[in-house]
Amino acid sequence: MKISRVEEMRDLDKTAVENFAIAEELLMENAGLAACSVIETELGIQGKRFVVICGTGNNGGDGLVIARKIHSMRGSAAVYILGNEEKFKGPSKTNLEIISRLPVVLKQISTGSRESLNIEMAHCDAVVDALFGTGLSRNVEGDYLDIIQMINRSGKKVFSIDIPSGVNGDTGRVMGKAVKADYTITYGVPKIGNILYPGYDRCGKLYVSHISFPPSHYSKESLKIEINTPVRLTARYKNGHKGDFGDVLFISGAASYYGAPYFCAHSFLKAGGGYSRLAAPRSIIPSVAERGGEIVFVPQEETASGSIALKNRDRLLKLSEKVDMVVMGPGMSLDGETCELVKELATNIKKPLLIDGDGLTALSGDMDIVKRREEPTVLTPHSGEMSRITNIPLKEIDERKIDVLQNESENLVAVIVLKGAHSLIGFPGGKIYVNMSGNSGMASAGSGDVLTGSIAAMYGLGLSLEDAVRTGVFIHGFSGDLAADRKGEDGITAQDLIDYLPHAVKKFRDEYDDVVKDCYRTVYTAL
Repeated sequence: MKISRVEEMRDLDKTAVENFAIAEELLMENAGLAACSVIETELGIQGKRFVVICGTGNNGGDGLVIARKIHSMRGSAAVYILGNEEKFKGPSKTNLEIISRLPVVLKQISTGSRESLNIEMAHCDAVVDALFGTGLSRNVEGDYLDIIQMINRSGKKVFSIDIPSGVNGDTGRVMGKAVKADYTITYGVPKIGNILYPGYDRCGKLYVSHISFPPSHYSKESLKIEINTPVRLTARYKNGHKGDFGDVLFISGAASYYGAPYFCAHSFLKAGGGYSRLAAPRSIIPSVAERGGEIVFVPQEETASGSIALKNRDRLLKLSEKVDMVVMGPGMSLDGETCELVKELATNIKKPLLIDGDGLTALSGDMDIVKRREEPTVLTPHSGEMSRITNIPLKEIDERKIDVLQNESENLVAVIVLKGAHSLIGFPGGKIYVNMSGNSGMASAGSGDVLTGSIAAMYGLGLSLEDAVRTGVFIHGFSGDLAADRKGEDGITAQDLIDYLPHAVKKFRDEYDDVVKDCYRTVYTAL
């Protein structure tokens, strides 16, 4: 399913009108019909009382259509308009004229009407939020802030139109204050603000209506952002040996970092990979081996601080020639000599390379190393690491995630997984996938290390590197979801993710269609 920026959605609407002759009035009518379909499904309309709060733009026009249809379906609709009615234009103005002729409550929100609105809200069954659309660009204040707070305090079911009022459609940011909806009906395709946190959390149950757009219109290639639909795995080779399911070298670990090397190298095996080699400091290998005896260990000479020494360079480069892929960085420390080793290896390894954690920090001062690589590179930063490798402040990263990711993937000619709630996967050329699996319980130490092993395993199982990244990110989150279903989100550890990886892969293979539907588990189709 595609996801759009606000401006892209405006262009879709414009094209629908100009190229397909779908009149604006019809688009607005379809929007109202879709919303009423959801309201009927989730709550019912006949005999129910609704307060419809409208702004003076097209979102308010949608609200007026909804109020009219509620009335026609023998429900009761009280319409309250915030703003000057003279600002209504086009089909919104037409619908205002229609609703003004019907026997429904129609009032402008003012100091004098606040008491009436409070009474209506106290006795209604649900509130329809049609105050703002997706184009909000500044913090809400004044009467708008008061009304949003009134909606949130009402305790009633809330149906938001297109996006909860107060959420930025391009970023998902809450612009000071936002409606907390139980249901959101968005149109055409979801907007970024419907899908990224915190906006996603404000939407409640999200419905999408294509409002009669032809499929070619809402699936067009120019829409570069979409929900991550994982790729189906091919059947395992029945007569295969361990090398047929991926031979991956993990360069990881340092004194006091015993978990990272174990989590990345062992998760590769638990997600279906065949041959896991771990190059780690000699002194920590016995401890790691107690937990992951199936790993093949490659002891490394150490620096004075207990990290992997630069003198291992040639040996590691030679070993890298034998494997299918190299993963480098988890728990390697920021020892100066080790950072120099990371740069040397990133420059000279001639295999697909995934760089994570300390490896990203080591390269952050010279990202041209990544740009110059001839073989594919995958980077898996969290927001803080993304800030370091781009020199963009963390606040700006969080506010402009998709723009930053698109620019950096293109600039570095690398696949970048920006980890977090609804991780983003960016490709050179501007394609962005938003991953929907996973949960807050996965925000714990070692989770990112398990992700590196999951991606490597998907590559070892025969997917292209691009598909392996997308599917590995999904499987990693899906494993966390299975763990949360069984144990709850509190207290999930990286070990839990590893333990559930075989279950996740099995379920993914056996029930692919259902699992894929589950990745859209809060994005439903309306009329």
